[in-house]
Amino acid sequence: MCNRYVAPDAAAVERYWHVGARQPWSVAEIFPRAQGPFIRAARDDSEAKREVVVGQWGLIPWFAKSAKLTYSTNNARFEELAQKASYRDAWAKGRRCIIPALSFDEPNWETGRNGWWRFRRADGQPWGLAGLWSTWTDKATGEIVECYTMLTINADACPLMSRMHKPDPTLPADRQDKRSVVPIELCDVDQWIFGTQRDAVALVRLADVRGYDAGPMS
Repeated sequence: MCNRYVAPDAAAVERYWHVGARQPWSVAEIFPRAQGPFIRAARDDSEAKREVVVGQWGLIPWFAKSAKLTYSTNNARFEELAQKASYRDAWAKGRRCIIPALSFDEPNWETGRNGWWRFRRADGQPWGLAGLWSTWTDKATGEIVECYTMLTINADACPLMSRMHKPDPTLPADRQDKRSVVPIELCDVDQWIFGTQRDAVALVRLADVRGYDAGPMS
């Protein structure tokens, strides 16, 4: 599960994904429930165009009575999207997005204590991480909240990502359900955002570890 990442600035997002931002954002470490940018299909255009939106990292499901949830929704297990009430509406309606990230952080417990690792792309480009988005409306006030969640997949078979997170001593080593984010390559962005659900599923896979520049944070 990812609970901290760094977003690129608006100029970097526009340059890399060829999409302009409707509103600025500050470049800093982003934590759950903070504001961050995400790229989705433009809602007010009949053509297949991208737009950048700034919203809350933590998806608010349509049925929520309050924007302040009692449970975490910044990460969503891909394997459970069709069943989980919090995510199945966004997944069924094709509300997929790209979350721009310069880096993301994961905890490593191999020493018996939490040591943070930072993950960048080996080619120096930003990550485009798979996500889902939603727009929640407060029925009492009419307030509109844009929000998103970051998808994760099982990483027990990944020699790098399986080293992250605290192991569960009650489970065998090959069934820890370690998690990984889902990077979407630049050439696959339109397939993820505009494609069918089957098109999107075909892109959900572990990244080649040779594409990572990862190591302990100083």
